[in-house]
Amino acid sequence: MTAADTRFHPAGVDLMTFVPKHFLWKIEGAVATITLNRPERKNPLTFESYAELRDTFRNLVYTPRIKAVVVAGAGGNFCSGGDVHEIIGPLVEMQRHDDMPGLLAFTRMTGDLVKAMRACPQPIVSAIDAICAGAGAIVAMASDLRYGTARSKVAFLFVRVGLAGADMGACNMLPRIVGSGRAAELLYTGRAMDGAEALQWGFFNKVSAAESVLADAEAMAKSLAEGPAFAHAMTKKCLQQEWSMGIDDAIEAEAQAQAICMQPKDFERAYLAFVNKQKPQFAGD
Repeated sequence: MTAADTRFHPAGVDLMTFVPKHFLWKIEGAVATITLNRPERKNPLTFESYAELRDTFRNLVYTPRIKAVVVAGAGGNFCSGGDVHEIIGPLVEMQRHDDMPGLLAFTRMTGDLVKAMRACPQPIVSAIDAICAGAGAIVAMASDLRYGTARSKVAFLFVRVGLAGADMGACNMLPRIVGSGRAAELLYTGRAMDGAEALQWGFFNKVSAAESVLADAEAMAKSLAEGPAFAHAMTKKCLQQEWSMGIDDAIEAEAQAQAICMQPKDFERAYLAFVNKQKPQFAGD
């Protein structure tokens, strides 16, 4: 299947010519950048943007020409979470009308975004500046790498609106990133981490200057995209599936994964480059 072949894509979408309605989409080389673009409201999510993001990450499974993804926010903020007027208000109305099916449909859709992010084979790098709250913090959490700034404010603030910290996989994923006790504190209190603390706790991989955080994230994504894409996808898959495995099962899974990665030509290319004292040129096959 070629990158332009949409027969197996959800809804037949070709991401190489994709024009989204609810965020900005840019492709440079093998790197795609998603920019949440409601800067006047600090880039909140709506029902529609949740769904479009979910569908975009699902389509990335079928888009091998894109080898890494960056997620960023416009206007100096990452994402303020669910829009108060366009999401929180309607959810309160559902609650008032005892619409449990509607509430559950919404929470499952938001969780499907995280599932799609974790299932897409491309590494995801988030560029996080200033406000990164609620669902925005979850999107950052679901990314593979997180680049932040000193002025970043990362808050899992669901408790502040009377909801559990158990949202979109936070109780599963966040402890694995920052540790159980630290995750419990963040989810129980809803308080914000600044950039220095997020780096110290392992939530951020790097703290950059505000004016360069996006460029730094895109440079990392470009570096990953130039690497062995098949092997990166296998690494991401193993990181995901081994959470629920014992060590013996994990070792066996990795034995199978590594043997599979020895089949594509990138493995031989790397060997020949080493023998010839050259830098390997990976093609993703």
